[in-house]
Amino acid sequence: MQNTASIKNNIVIVRSKRKTISMTVRPDLVVEVRAPLYVSRTVIDEFINEHNNWIEQHISKLLESRQEAESAGIITQEQLRELAKKAAEYIPARAAYFANIMGVSYGRITIRCQKTKWGSCSGRGNLNFNCLMMLMPEDVIDYLVVHELCHRKEMNHSQRFWAEVEKVLPGYKNQEKWLKENGGKIMMRVTVF
Repeated sequence: MQNTASIKNNIVIVRSKRKTISMTVRPDLVVEVRAPLYVSRTVIDEFINEHNNWIEQHISKLLESRQEAESAGIITQEQLRELAKKAAEYIPARAAYFANIMGVSYGRITIRCQKTKWGSCSGRGNLNFNCLMMLMPEDVIDYLVVHELCHRKEMNHSQRFWAEVEKVLPGYKNQEKWLKENGGKIMMRVTVF
């Protein structure tokens, strides 16, 4: 378990036009705190101190996941290239299929190996997907594709956004649950430090 001093040495603060403070522990064990532009460093530090137990629990879970990932086997560069090739064949077809159903368009699709994200949608409608998605069940891949396509209608995670996801995938919470329970373990197979 990390002590409070070592936690404080592994904190990154990201300020943006947001309304609340949030926090995640990244796979590299860095605590990322997202805060509104106007919030003082003192308030951010208080938030961090109030959540020390939460941080320690999440670091502990990540270390556990890391051990599981190591026992599952680290993904080699050759395997990553093969996953990227499969993803480049599979994901665009799924995006086209769901875009047609949803009545949305998109720009180009890029496949990468990312350390923290499964996908993203740019303001111009370009979609990015993580090649590691190919290690997931097909219904979870579909959920991630639909999630990004829904950003073509709502560039946020508002209730309207989730309503759009639910229109296409009424049981999407099952895929979300699978992702929450297993996604980190998949990423850890590449991001073990």
